[in-house]
Amino acid sequence: MQKVDAQHTTGEMSATTMRAVRIHTYGGPEVMQLEEAPLPIPQAAQVLVRVHAASVNFLDVQKRRGELVGQAFYHRASKPDLPTTLGSQGVGVVESLGAEVTNVAVGDRVSFVGESYASHAVVPAVRLIRIPEGITFEQAAAGMNQGFLAYAFTHFAYPVKTGDWCLIQAAAGGLGLLLCQMAKIRGGRVIGVTSTAGKAEFVKAAGADAIIVSTQSDIAKEARRITEGRGVSVIYDGVGKDTFAVSLDSLAPAGYLVIYGQSSGYVPPFDLMTLQEKGSLFVTRTNGLPYLKEYPHYLERFVAWIKEGKLSIKIAGTHPLAEASRAHAAFEQRQVSGRMLLLP
Repeated sequence: MQKVDAQHTTGEMSATTMRAVRIHTYGGPEVMQLEEAPLPIPQAAQVLVRVHAASVNFLDVQKRRGELVGQAFYHRASKPDLPTTLGSQGVGVVESLGAEVTNVAVGDRVSFVGESYASHAVVPAVRLIRIPEGITFEQAAAGMNQGFLAYAFTHFAYPVKTGDWCLIQAAAGGLGLLLCQMAKIRGGRVIGVTSTAGKAEFVKAAGADAIIVSTQSDIAKEARRITEGRGVSVIYDGVGKDTFAVSLDSLAPAGYLVIYGQSSGYVPPFDLMTLQEKGSLFVTRTNGLPYLKEYPHYLERFVAWIKEGKLSIKIAGTHPLAEASRAHAAFEQRQVSGRMLLLP
């Protein structure tokens, strides 16, 4: 690929080239480069998507830092680690089809999982999901797949029951805000944890019954005060290492800790007897894969909840591909509430 001058990125691409944000070494946002390359041709069972928007996820930051190296779940042995195109989720329009593709047609609006920080992406056809009518590209990019995670965690990983106290770590993030809303839809009572008082208003707007500002209060003490000493029934935690101990201390007996991410690092090994000592607790590290069969039913509900005003998608801001490094810097500095998008 050829590096593109960031000052000359506003023109239309030719019909034979594409742009992508790539890294050739691990490091900070400065290692991200906008490059130009020949437009790929989809092979059998593949589709070429013209990307309309890519969501910025912490997984992308971890990939850029090199933190996914050595983790078997994230590693694809058939493909070199570097150089690589960044991005993990995107939306766009099907531009061309490889052979044997029957599930989508040229012109379809689709969501996909894959390298999305680009003007175009070649994606296996089986990874494409049509965007329903009435849902904008931006809503789909910021909320459709992330909404499914919130749905899976609150409906299946630990099905929230009416009256359950639920604690959401990093509640002002894109997924955190969706978890707050999904837990409320299930009839739960929500404690949202956020790092600054400035983000608290967004968590409150997402339906939180109580808010803990982690830089000002002891999370476990506040959680027990709010729940009159019992603790919470479930915690949804994408932070990982830094919140693991305090999350265990915030749970009621037989409570559930649902870990779905590691923005502060991976949880180190621990003694299982700790769970018994703290009240016979349950811990899982999960994602959406075990629940994929529920996606069609979820999508129906997602559209209905958006139309009924029960679910809102907060977009923190948009950046062109040439400013992807700026978006990553803001994300890492915790300046973002909601989901940030890159627009090719």
